[in-house]
Parts: sequence; structure tokens; C-alpha cells
Amino acid sequence: MTRDRGARRNGGLPDAESHADSLHHDLLSGDEDHSPPEKSRRRLSRALISLGVLAVVLAVLLGGGFWFLTNRYAGNIDRVADVFSDLDEGTRPAPATPAEETGQDPVTFLLVGSDTRADVPAGEAPGGRSDAIMIARFTADRQHAQLISIPRDSWVDIPGHGKNKINAAYAFGGPTLLVQTVEQLTQVRIDHYMAIDFEGLVQVTDDLGGVDVVVAETTSNGPYTFPAGVNHLDGDKARWYLGQRYGLPGGDFDRVRRQQQYLRAMFGKLFSSNTFSDPPKLDAALLAVTSAVTVDDTLGNGDLVGLAYSMRNVTPENVDFFTAPVLGTGMEGPASVVYLDAAAGERMWSYLRNDSLASNAEEFSRQALPDVPR
Repeated sequence: MTRDRGARRNGGLPDAESHADSLHHDLLSGDEDHSPPEKSRRRLSRALISLGVLAVVLAVLLGGGFWFLTNRYAGNIDRVADVFSDLDEGTRPAPATPAEETGQDPVTFLLVGSDTRADVPAGEAPGGRSDAIMIARFTADRQHAQLISIPRDSWVDIPGHGKNKINAAYAFGGPTLLVQTVEQLTQVRIDHYMAIDFEGLVQVTDDLGGVDVVVAETTSNGPYTFPAGVNHLDGDKARWYLGQRYGLPGGDFDRVRRQQQYLRAMFGKLFSSNTFSDPPKLDAALLAVTSAVTVDDTLGNGDLVGLAYSMRNVTPENVDFFTAPVLGTGMEGPASVVYLDAAAGERMWSYLRNDSLASNAEEFSRQALPDVPR
């Protein structure tokens, strides 16, 4: 009777309430659906088709969003070709052993930073420089990272060229020879190469609203004085701060520390909650960062996104900064050079090779970067 009354109220079709009451009654009474089999199959077919269409729509939306983000950021990064193709595999360090817990390999980048000099007019600074040379290691568990600066004046063996400053390797043979030189020095296998344009990165400083760094002793460069203590840098100040070459108490070592400080402060600000809560600011900063780096051509866009996702738990607090241990400075002919400490360096490289530098960081506290403001 309930179905008949509902059908009459709706022009012969049972209303939703009546149908629900009937279905509830059938379930409680144990009655089965006595609709014709063909009708039941049609209802099931329509339901499956609807679910299938919904799944396809979601896949297109999600996949399209992934494709858009991948090409917007990873696609914004330039590539340098054939960095590793000419290396002799027989003479290279062995690949890192995957972690038993995760099955992932540690990932090691060689970072090369081009000079930022506000006192040199555009076009007068020589090209192809490697004024910042760093090894960046992301541990197999993707929980920690280490960044180790190698002073550009380090006196090392360059394959096929004898002893020279390490940054001469780039001038002699580009990224490939520099990778070969660093691998020979450290016996750490380099997986990828990245060139950083510090001049491009300073744009990020303005996009982020400035960054804070700690200055040990008051110095001046160009129109700015950087007093001892916390300094807030906008883009132009960052350019002069990073570009200072003379008048630093620790010479080129202080310049290395400034590069490290800036990178740590910038990425700390980039990944802060304030930046992530402001999508336009985050988008502008990510576009500026990605436009300022170049990677080797073995890293496709999908590889970059996958690597970035795997490192999502690495926060600025989990990144340790070091400088390769040094004995001191001296002269080789007319050139001022840096002599590396082979014994202490081998301990550092050994920890890096077996992915344990994070747990032995205290041993190299003199080479670690001082705290920066949070």
C-alpha cells in the first residue's frame, strides 16, 4: 500500500521517501529483490559505467594537475648534456649500497655555483666559473642531508693536468672533468650534477620578503655595511653580501660560509609555513629557484619530481653544512692556494661513502656552519 500511495502522489513514480521505506522493510523482512533479471543488470551496468566515468575524470584531473606542476617547475630547469657519458666506469667509485630498511640509494649531487659580483659590470665577469663547489648528499632514508663545500682554491690533482686549483678543472674540461676530479679526491660517486646561478637566486630573496643571516664581524661591501649579528637581507643586499671577495676576516673561507648561510636561510624561508600559506609567493619563489639551476640530462622532469617527493621529510633543520677539512693556505708559484687535510678529509669522505656522516657530524664541528637565525 505504501508504494501505491507514493506512486499516485508522484504521477505514477514512487517518491524517494516511499522507496526508502519499502527498501528498509524488505531488508528487515529478509525479502529479496524480485525485479526482472534484465532490469537488475541494467541498473548494475549503469552504476558501473558511472563509477568508471568518475574514475576517468578524477584520473584526468589529478594527472593533468601533476603534469602541469611537473612542467611548471621541473620543466623550468635547464639541462646540460653528456656530463657523465665520457667518464670511464672502470675508474669511478662504486655506486652507493642501498639501505636495507628502505631499499633506496643515497643520492649525491655535485653543486657548482657561478659567481655573484655586484662590482663587476655585466659581460665583464669571465664565463664558466666554478666559484662555489659543493657536494650535496641525501641519505638513503631521506631523513637527512649534508652539504660540504670544497674551497675553490683547493690544491688537488686534476686528471690529465697535474696539480692545480680545483676550480681550474672546470676551465680545463667542464663539468665532466670537475666530476672526475671530485670523485678522485673523495672516492665518493657523484650521481648528478647541478649548476647554481647565485645571481638568479637572489631574486628569490625578494620573492620571500628577505632572509636573515648572522655576520660574525662587521664588514662593508659596496653601498652596504653588514654589522656583526643578525642582518636582514633583501635581494640587493644579498647580491653584495655574497659577492664580497675582500675584507673578510676568514678570507675565502668566510665567503664559503656566506654561500652556505644564504642557501640555508633561503631554503628555510622557502619551506616555512608562511610561504606555503601564500600560493602566489610560493609559486614565484619556486619559479625563480628552478630558473636559477641547471641539472644533468639524466634527470628527467618525472625523475626530479620523484626525487623531490622522496625528500619531503628533509627539513632545513636536518641539513648539516660543512667545509672540507683544510691544513692551511700557501703559495704555489704566484697563486694563493688552500691545502686540504688528507687525513681528516678521508674520515669525512669515508662517513659520506657509508652514509653515516649525519651521525658523526660532531667530529667535524669546526667545519660545520654556525647556527643561523630561525
